[in-house]
Amino acid sequence: MFILASQSPRRKEILSKLVDDFVVIPSNFDEDSITVSDNYKLSEVLSFHKALEVYLTHKDDTILACDTIVIFNDEVLGKPKDKEDAIRMLTMLSGNKHTVVSGYTYMNKDKIISRTVISYVYFNELTHDEIVRYVESGSPMDKAGSYGVQDKDFPVVKKIEGSYYNVMGLPLEDIKDNCF
Repeated sequence: MFILASQSPRRKEILSKLVDDFVVIPSNFDEDSITVSDNYKLSEVLSFHKALEVYLTHKDDTILACDTIVIFNDEVLGKPKDKEDAIRMLTMLSGNKHTVVSGYTYMNKDKIISRTVISYVYFNELTHDEIVRYVESGSPMDKAGSYGVQDKDFPVVKKIEGSYYNVMGLPLEDIKDNCF
């Protein structure tokens, strides 16, 4: 059985482009228990622990876990705590370039693959009213950096260097090339 260790609807949607039959079993790993000195390794370390947590109760299965973060000016931007935090993040990102880092771990009894995938995102210049309207829609509230590249009603992204799917939350091309 193939298990996606994530409750993200976006990851489920992306993975269905690669795997026909899988189940979702979210990890209960405490992400706050991990600290790393290199922000660019954080998501990979988190994905490993998430995969391992699910693998320990499903040792005959294949587990895929992923974690995505946004980095801007050396600050890790995860999911916003509240609307004010989302407005703060979007205001910082407006008109600027930032980095999206996804770490994923593919794990079964035969192999473990953990990798980091980096993409660069350029934001459109956003007015305060556009940011507030986007936050009020609720869409940014469960996304790293407070935005979704796939949110067509709110085109915040100007350009991507790298994988669109990585920015969406699951680096599909890299997983396909390295795990299948």
